[in-house]
Order: sequence, then C-alpha cells, then structure tokens
Amino acid sequence: MVRKKNSNTLAENRKARHDYFVEETIEAGIALVGTEVKSIRAGKCNLKEAYADVSNGEIIILGMHISPYEQGNIFNVDPLRPRKLLLHKREIARFAGLVSQQGYTLIPLSLYLKNGKVKVALGLCRGKKNYDKRDALLEKAHKRDMEREMKNSYRY
Repeated sequence: MVRKKNSNTLAENRKARHDYFVEETIEAGIALVGTEVKSIRAGKCNLKEAYADVSNGEIIILGMHISPYEQGNIFNVDPLRPRKLLLHKREIARFAGLVSQQGYTLIPLSLYLKNGKVKVALGLCRGKKNYDKRDALLEKAHKRDMEREMKNSYRY
C-alpha cells in the first residue's frame, strides 16, 4: 500500500502504525484555542506519545504536545493540556465499549486540515507484540528488495 502524503497533513504519528494494529479509524474535530491552531499550522505539534481516553462521556486526547505560539503572549496555554475531541454521542459510546475490551486503545494517527478546520484521524488500535513488529519489518524489507529487483530488471 503506497500512501501519498497529503498536503493538508500537519502532523503524523508514524510510530503508531509500527507499534499497533490499526483496526478502525475515525475522523474527529478537536477543541483548540487560537494560538494552538496557529502553532499547529506552523508544524509545532508532536503526536508521538499521545493517546485518547474516554471519561465522563467525552473523548480526551492526552500527551499531545503543541508548542506555545511565539507571538501568543498571554493567550498561550499549557502545551500538554488535555484536549477534547468533538464526536457524536453514539460514536463516543461505541468507542467506549470497544476500548473497555482488553488490549484496545485510541491513538491519534494524524492531524490535518479539512475546510480550514483541524481534524484528527483517531485509530482504534491493538498493541503488537515484539515478534509482530519484527515480522512487519522483514516484510517491508522483502518488499523493498523486490521492488529494487523489478526496477533493475527493466533497465535496458
């Protein structure tokens, strides 16, 4: 599967696809303040350690770091503050039921712009074991070698 990098993608959590099996993805809005949006548009966001949790009928992203906006002065907020995701109640209830099962967690996969709004691609993920990660790396290496051989065999 070849993924094209979308020009609207602001931040991506590539490590999540290495560490987890992504069972399902959903698009969600995110509640931000103005200086956070400006900082995200400048590319000052890190999703590496982020995860989402269900509490009080809301889904909250924890561990997402958005650097303070340089010209934000008093309007800047805590870079690691919890941020609320905007989803319908039935979607939240469905994900709450799935996350309560053993081994599932909600991981933000990417931040992107859609119609001028910042959106989050949220994945319902199941953790990989170490041998699964090794198998994935081997498969990727074999695929890369095959493509290299195909490319070299078509040369004149």
